[in-house]
Amino acid sequence: MTIHIFAYIAVLLFAALLSTRLMKVLRLPNVTGYILTGIIMGPFLFGFLFNGFTYEGIKDGVVFGYVSRLGWVSQVALGFIAFSIGTSFRVSTLKTLGKRVIVITVLEALGASLAVILALMVAHFIVPDQIGWEIVLTLGAIASATAPAATLMVIKQYKARGKLVDTLLPVVALDDAAALILFAVLFQIATTIVGGGEFSVYRMVFKPLIEIGLSLAFGAVLGLLVSFCNKFFLSRNNRLILCIMSVFGSLGIYMAFRMPQLGGFELSSLLMCMMAGAFYSSLRSDSGRTLDVLDRFTAPVYMMFFVLSGASLDLSIFFNSNGLFVLLIALIYIASRVLGKWLGAFTGASLTRCEPEVRKYLGLALIPQAGVAIGLATTASSLFRELSVNVANGEEVANAGALILAVILSSTLVYELFGPFASKYALTKAGAITIGEAA
Repeated sequence: MTIHIFAYIAVLLFAALLSTRLMKVLRLPNVTGYILTGIIMGPFLFGFLFNGFTYEGIKDGVVFGYVSRLGWVSQVALGFIAFSIGTSFRVSTLKTLGKRVIVITVLEALGASLAVILALMVAHFIVPDQIGWEIVLTLGAIASATAPAATLMVIKQYKARGKLVDTLLPVVALDDAAALILFAVLFQIATTIVGGGEFSVYRMVFKPLIEIGLSLAFGAVLGLLVSFCNKFFLSRNNRLILCIMSVFGSLGIYMAFRMPQLGGFELSSLLMCMMAGAFYSSLRSDSGRTLDVLDRFTAPVYMMFFVLSGASLDLSIFFNSNGLFVLLIALIYIASRVLGKWLGAFTGASLTRCEPEVRKYLGLALIPQAGVAIGLATTASSLFRELSVNVANGEEVANAGALILAVILSSTLVYELFGPFASKYALTKAGAITIGEAA
């Protein structure tokens, strides 16, 4: 028995659409319904129908193959999400919130990292053989990342407005840059500890700064190009095509610079798209008309992104002999990261004299974590596996990479399900969502 990939996509979209009715009854964000739909329709549940009702060989199964082949949808969706967030970076807004946003972003990112490192340090001293310093530092670095997608979708669904939203969007956008820098620094230390790498100031400091600088520069050029071309293309459809071009252009530049011929740089497609959106909205006073059309165009893309996020979660990590240990570390990671995010955001908002609702609830709205964190965990796992070939304790190093990926994937399941609800709660309590919209 088989099912064509187009039929599978149709089933996914229809099931996700039906889930919104249930979410409305339960008063939960639609994002939660999309993710649950993905989990149910993914290879580990719905996929049983096409895999002999067994977990054996599931990664070679039909449904798992379809989910893997649709991975590009997630990249495109994240690009549009970043572009949409960037449009909130108008010059007038930045003049008001510029210093505030930078301080809060730095402190909430550092707060999450430090809290996770301290919590895992305790676990390290209890079971040093199972939780090495490389695991502590790498998970601490990844903890700083925040997923902009779920937060933005909740804001759009409930038409949230206010001081919290004005602060939240730029903080979520800049959080990607902070996460990349922290990961570069702490992961460099981690690889040096395991003996698989030499200490390099270039890799720790200069390379991530170059990557962020190039990302912002290319994004600015794309934003300028779209704004300039708007003078010659006046219809909303043509201007929509230009916006779509900038997103795909960012993804193309990101892929190109990963090649050794161009230096093997890991540019951030999110930062590029964000900067393109920021320049476009700042330079074109009539950009709102085009962005309204873009919102309608991207609705099914966003839906597919969250459905595929749920379908991509590897539930097999809970069914192996190490599943209970992974779950325990994931719980420590989740609890300490949430506490660190809230404390960091609260401290930053207090130092910059933000409004009370921003101080109290900003940290809760920063809980979601998904795409960037999974990408960093996958990178760490892959590099640890490569390093394991050249070190004496190779098996331990490889296992450390596998554990890091398993912890992030399992914690993502929790964040993706409860993160949107936390964002909605924070926005509602801060008065950014009216009672009518929240219902």
